[in-house]
Order: sequence, then C-alpha cells, then structure tokens
Amino acid sequence: MIEFTTLHVVAAAGGLLVLLGVWRSGARRARAAAEATRSGARLVSLVGRVLFNAGLIVAVQWVVITHPGSPWLLLAVLGLPALFAAYALTRALTVTTVDTSRRRR
Repeated sequence: MIEFTTLHVVAAAGGLLVLLGVWRSGARRARAAAEATRSGARLVSLVGRVLFNAGLIVAVQWVVITHPGSPWLLLAVLGLPALFAAYALTRALTVTTVDTSRRRR
C-alpha cells in the first residue's frame, strides 16, 4: 500500500502549480509570437498592395504623358490619383472624437 505524507502532498501540489505556470507562460508566449507574425504579415501585405497600386498609377500616367492626346485625359490621369491621395491623407491625419454619454438609465 502506498502512503502519502503531508510533505508528499504539498510537494506534488507545488509541482503541479509550477507545471501549470510553465504551461500558461508558454501559451502566452506562443500567442504573442503568433500575433507578432500576423501583424508583420499584415504590414508586408499592405506595403505590397501600396507598391502595386502606385506602380499601376505611374504606368498609366506614363502612357498618357508619353502619348499626348486630349488635355482632359491628361488632367484626369494626373488629377484623380491626386484626389484619392489627398482624401486618404486627410482621413489619416484628421482627429475625430466620439463623445458618448456613459450614463445608463
């Protein structure tokens, strides 16, 4: 028959607590690493999309400028991207606040 003393029970409980702490710490680190990877991938994806769109705009502008035609077409090709860029910058640099009441009835 196996007999457990108080010291054995306390040591086993302490060992279980240490294992639980190590397991939770590992899970937290894994979650943080996964989030860092996801945010890094999001940044790379965003940079890739921005570069692709910029290249597309430059290519269309280059074609229109090197093959002169209608001045309205030139204005549209140069003006539309400028409008989109101005809109995006204005949205990014504008500070908006939402004032909501925290009172509940």
